[in-house]
Amino acid sequence: MRFRDQDIVFTDGATGHSNGQNFEIPTANPANYFHVISNSSDLPKLAIDGKLFLPTSDHRKRNGKLPLVMVVPGSLGVAPSHLGHAETVVGDGFAAFVLDSFGARDVTSTVANQTQFSFAASAYDVLAAWMVLSAHPEIDASRIGAQGHSRGGSAVLTAATRRFADAVVGAGAGFRSVLAAYPWSGHQFLDPSVDETEIRVIMGDADEWCSPMQVQGHCQAIRLSGGKATMRLIGGAQHSFDRGTDIENVPDASVSPAAPTAYIANNGAFIHPLTGVADSKLVDRDLMVYALKAGYGRKGARIGSRDGDAELFKADMLAFWRRTLG
Repeated sequence: MRFRDQDIVFTDGATGHSNGQNFEIPTANPANYFHVISNSSDLPKLAIDGKLFLPTSDHRKRNGKLPLVMVVPGSLGVAPSHLGHAETVVGDGFAAFVLDSFGARDVTSTVANQTQFSFAASAYDVLAAWMVLSAHPEIDASRIGAQGHSRGGSAVLTAATRRFADAVVGAGAGFRSVLAAYPWSGHQFLDPSVDETEIRVIMGDADEWCSPMQVQGHCQAIRLSGGKATMRLIGGAQHSFDRGTDIENVPDASVSPAAPTAYIANNGAFIHPLTGVADSKLVDRDLMVYALKAGYGRKGARIGSRDGDAELFKADMLAFWRRTLG
């Protein structure tokens, strides 16, 4: 069953309930970042969807409007943990929106194949949702944050990058703050500027899906460009350590965390790691095939939580949103 067809109701503290309202998001299916930044006239259009949850409490309202946290799932699509995070922030007085990029594309998982739609499309979806939500009469457009997990973490980092965001929502528009949970930073812009958007990354140092060292470099690049980015590394934590489920191996996971970074030129073209040349025709699959042929790819990776991991994440998440949006 698609996420939009599920009835989701959150308990909003002791005061009432929040029923998920379906919202349609007009978005696009770009082939790569160049398609968005330099050739947007022929972007294939489609509509995705998600659910908006409004708190019954109004203690975080300003001028009658609410701050909002957008939750962006990863390679397994919308999971109970994502809904749990949305319910947590709603209970704390924020609006929440859970984005589903998979249902409309007839995708159930990208774990075994991340090229079913581009990483640029994932980031475009996030900004397309921002455009819809920022116009909502009960949402404060100046206090919208994006929380992405794994592939969703990559999406929100790109959505905060001005070279990409300016092409989609216009100069200066977009997210107040971004929380990227265990993201993949295999694609990075040469100009990583995020301007005023505050970045927070939280990740385990035992992550087998994504490289903590690559993400550290990404955060440092943002800082060197004048942005505010912090990263919290959790000793011994695995990928998706916030799930609250036992650690297990996912045998069909296709991962290559040690592969070289693919940088992105200012026009959105990938720069191949071997040639150093920007090529507008390169797509995600080209870089992933290169990584496999170079011997970086492997199958199988662990996912899940140790005792206390999920609680640690929840506390860090709430502290960040209270400080940057509350």
